[in-house]
Amino acid sequence: MLSIIEQIKQGQLWDFPGGIHPAENKTLSNRTAITHAGIPDELVLPLKQHIGTKGEILVSVGDKVLKGQPLTKSDMSMCVPVHAPTSGTVTAIEQRTTAHPSGLSDLSVVIKSDGEDQWGSQHKIADYESLEPAELIDAIRLSGIAGLGGAGFPTGRKLQGSLGLADILIINAAECEPYITADDRLMQDYAEEVIEGIRILRHIVKPKLTLIGIEDNKPEAIKALEKCVSTQDNIIIRVIPTKYPSGSSKQLVKLLTGREVPTQSRSSAVGVVVQNVGTAFAVKRAIIDGEPLIERVVTLTGEAFKQRGNVFARLGTPISYLLDNYGYKPDRKYPRVIIGGSLMGFTLPHANVPITKITNCILTPKRRELPLHTHEMACIRCSACADACPTSLLPQQLQWYAKDKDYDKCEEYNLFDCIECGACAYVCPSEIPLVNYYRKAKAEIWANQQEAANAERAKQRFEAKQARFERDKAARENRFKKAAEDRRKDMAAKGGDDAVAAAIARVKAKQAAASSETADKKPAVAAAIARAKAKQAKAANTSNAVPKITSAVPDNSEMAKLREERKRQARERKAAKLAEQTETDAENPAAQSADSKKDAVAAAIARAKARKAAQQADAKAEPTEEQPASAESDPKKAAVAAAIARAKARKAAQEPAGEPEQPTEDTATQADADPKKAAVAAAVARAKARKAAQQAQAEAPAEEAKPEHADEAEVDPKKAAVAAAVARAKARKAAQQAQAEAPAEEAKPEHADEAEVDPKKAVIAAAVARAKARKAAKQTQAEAPAEEAKPEHADEAEVDPKKAAVAAAVARAKARKAAQQAQAEAPAEEAQPEQTDEAEVDPKKAAVAAAVARAKARKAAQQAQAEAPAEEAKPEQTDDAEVDPKKAAVAAAVARAKARKAAQQAQAEAPAEEAKTEQTEPEQLAEAEVDPKKAAVAAAVARAKARKAAKEAQENNEEN
Repeated sequence: MLSIIEQIKQGQLWDFPGGIHPAENKTLSNRTAITHAGIPDELVLPLKQHIGTKGEILVSVGDKVLKGQPLTKSDMSMCVPVHAPTSGTVTAIEQRTTAHPSGLSDLSVVIKSDGEDQWGSQHKIADYESLEPAELIDAIRLSGIAGLGGAGFPTGRKLQGSLGLADILIINAAECEPYITADDRLMQDYAEEVIEGIRILRHIVKPKLTLIGIEDNKPEAIKALEKCVSTQDNIIIRVIPTKYPSGSSKQLVKLLTGREVPTQSRSSAVGVVVQNVGTAFAVKRAIIDGEPLIERVVTLTGEAFKQRGNVFARLGTPISYLLDNYGYKPDRKYPRVIIGGSLMGFTLPHANVPITKITNCILTPKRRELPLHTHEMACIRCSACADACPTSLLPQQLQWYAKDKDYDKCEEYNLFDCIECGACAYVCPSEIPLVNYYRKAKAEIWANQQEAANAERAKQRFEAKQARFERDKAARENRFKKAAEDRRKDMAAKGGDDAVAAAIARVKAKQAAASSETADKKPAVAAAIARAKAKQAKAANTSNAVPKITSAVPDNSEMAKLREERKRQARERKAAKLAEQTETDAENPAAQSADSKKDAVAAAIARAKARKAAQQADAKAEPTEEQPASAESDPKKAAVAAAIARAKARKAAQEPAGEPEQPTEDTATQADADPKKAAVAAAVARAKARKAAQQAQAEAPAEEAKPEHADEAEVDPKKAAVAAAVARAKARKAAQQAQAEAPAEEAKPEHADEAEVDPKKAVIAAAVARAKARKAAKQTQAEAPAEEAKPEHADEAEVDPKKAAVAAAVARAKARKAAQQAQAEAPAEEAQPEQTDEAEVDPKKAAVAAAVARAKARKAAQQAQAEAPAEEAKPEQTDDAEVDPKKAAVAAAVARAKARKAAQQAQAEAPAEEAKTEQTEPEQLAEAEVDPKKAAVAAAVARAKARKAAKEAQENNEEN
C-alpha cells in the first residue's frame, strides 16, 4: 500500500464535504500590479492585532520613533510585538476603534509621521541555514509576524508547536474568498521572495514534503511560482479545483493529504503545518532583509472604487485615507465599506478604522453588485445549510441553541468546529444570518470559560495557600516539640529538673494546699450553723404564743423601732431645713425667683387687698366729706370742720400701711399648703405696704399745706375763693392724671406679658399706649380751664348756701361713682398680667423695656405737675369778684373734700403701681412674653379704656 506522501507525489487529491461556488469577482483587482499606498499623516496602531495577549508598551507620548522600532515587547510565545510603520512622534496612547465585527475600541498608539520615513536598526540574517530553528523562530516572533491569511495566529508559536511533529508543510495559496486577490498578485509580482520564504520555513520545520496548494483560477500565479521552484527545493505546486472554502486550513489539509483534523484540534495533530503565502513573504523580509512586519498587501475592490487593485499599505493606515486616495464614490442609498470578502467579511461602523495584520481586503460594493439582506425570515427546514457546511455540522440546530442561549448544547453540537465561512448563510433561502449567531455564541462561551478558568485559578491559589499554612503550622509544632525534647535532654544531662515540670508541680501543690484549707474551714462553718439553729429552737420553745410556722423567724421589733426613729429624725431635719429656708427667703425678697408664677399670684392677691383697704378708707372718709355741706355760714366752723377732715384723712392714709401685715384667710390657707411660698408672699406684702405708707406720708404734708393756707385766708373772702378754685383745679388734674396713667400703666404689663419672641414690639406697643394716654391727658387739661370757669362763676352767682351745699353733694356723689368704676375695672385689667406669667422672652430685654416705660411715665407725671401752676393761674385771674363768706367756706370745704379723695385714690393706686415696679427681675421676665395677637388685643383694650376714662372725666367736669 502506498504511503500518503507517495500518493501526493503521484498527484492524488481528496475532497471535503459541502462547499459552494459563489461568483468570484476577482478580475476587478488582479489585473494591475501591486502599488504603494503611501504614508498618511497619522497612523493608529492597535496593540492587539493577533490571537493572543497584548505586549508591554515601550514608548510614551511625545517620544520620537523610527521606522521598524518596536513599540511593545513580551516574552510570551502567544504575543508578538508591534512596530512603528514610519518615523515620527507618538502623539497619543488611547482607545481607538479597531477592525473587528464588534466595532469596539482598543488601546492604540498614535504616531504622527514626520515624512522622512527613516529606518531604525535592522538585524539581517544572510545565511539563515547556519542558524538553529529556535533562533529563527525567535527572530520571526520578534519581527511581529502573525498569520496574514486572516486568522492572525502567531507564526512563531505555530512553528514551535510543529517542530518534530509535522512531516508535511502546506503553503496556502488557494485564496478562495470572492473579490480577494492579494495573494494572487503577491505570487505574480514577488514569486521569488515567496519561494525564498518557503525555503526558510522548510529549514525550520524540516518536513518530508512541501506542498503549495493553489486554485486553478490563478494561472499567472501558478506560472510565476513554477519558474522559481527548483528540484532541490522538494516543493510541489498542487493545483486544486476552485471550490469555496478550499482555502480554509482544515479543508485544504483534507484536499491535499486526505487527513481529517479532529474536532477542536489543529492541523499539527495530523502531522501537517499550514502557512499562508503572505506569511512566507513576511518571513523572508524579516530574516533576510531585517524588516519587521510593518506593511501588508491589501485588495481595494468593489464598484464604488474608481481605482481598484492591490496596494502595500502600512499598518495603522486609516481606511478613510485609502478611500480618499483611490476614488471611492459611495452608493447613494446604501453606502457600505466591508473588511474582508463578501462571505467572511464584516461591515465597518465608520471609515476611521486602521489597517491591521489580518486586513486583506477592503470591499465597497454597490447595491446592485451585492444585494442587502432585507430581513430575516423563518426557517423552512430545507437543509441547504447542512448540505453546504464544509465541516459537516448542523447549522439549523446550532442556530436554535444559540438563540436560546443553550451554550452546553452548542458545544455538544461542535460549535467551535465552525470556520465561519458563511456558506450556510449564503445558501439560506430565508436569509438568516447564521454566522452572526455562531459568532455571538462563541464569544459568550469564551467569556464563560475565561471566568471559570479565573475562578479555578483562584481556587487553586487558595488551596495552595491553605496547604502552605498547614505545613508551616506543622513545622512550627515540630520545632517546638523538638526544642522541648532538647531542653529536657539538656536538663537531664546537667542533673537538674525540667523547669516546666517543676512549675506544674508547684501549681499542683498550691491547689492541694488551698483544698486542705477549705476542708479545715468547713467544720467551723458547720459548727456555727448548728449553734444558730440551736438558739432558734430554744427561742421557739420558750415562746408558746408564736405558731410553729413562725418559730424560726427572728424578732425584728428592735430594728423596726430603730427605723421609725430614723424616719422621725429625718422628718425633723427636713422641717428644720424648710423653716430655715423660709426665713431666708422672707429676709431676702429678691431671692423669690424659685417659682415665678406662684409668686406673681401672691403679689396680685396682695395688691387686691391693698385696693380693698383703700376702698374701706374711702368709705370711712365719706361722712367727713358730708359735714362741710351742712356747715353754717360761719367761717370759723368751716375752718374747724376742714381741720377735722384733714386729720381723719391722714389717719385713714396711715391705716392701710399696717393692714397688709396681718395675714388674711387666703394667705393663711396658702401658708398651710406651702409655708415657703406663704412666707415669701407675706414678705412681699409687707414691703409693699411699707413703701405705700412712706409715699402717703411724704405726700400728706404737701396736700395739707394747701388747705392750711386756705384756712389762714378765712378773713379775706377773695383769697378763700382763689384757694378753693386752685384746690378744685388740682383735684381735677390729679384725677385726670390718675385716669390717664392707669390705662398706660395697665397696658405695659399687658404688652409685656403678651410680647412673644421680639421684645422690640413690646416696647413699641408700650410707647404707643403711653403716647395716647399723654395725649388724652393734655386734651382734658386743655379743656379744664373752660370747665373750671363755669363752677367758679356759678359759685359766685349763687347766693343761697343750701343750693351750694346741694351742688357740692351731687359733685361728690358723681366723683365717688367714677372712682368706684375705675376701681372695679382695675382688678380685671390687672388679672391679665397674672394669667400670662408663663410666657417667656429674653429676660434682659424685657426688664429694660419695663424700666424704660416706668421712667417715661414718671417723667410725664412730673411734667404735668410742673405745668399745673400755669394752668392754675387762669382761675386766679378770674376770681376778682367778691363772694359771700358762707359760699367761700362751702366752696373751700368742697375743694378740700375733693383733694382728700384724689389723695386717697392716688394712695390706693400707689401700691398696685409700686408692686409692678417692685417686681423682681424673674417676675418681670415671667410677664414678658405672650402671643403677638394677644398683645395687639390688649393694647386695643387699653386704648379703649383710656378713651372711656377721658370721656367720663369730661362728662363729670361738665356736670360739675
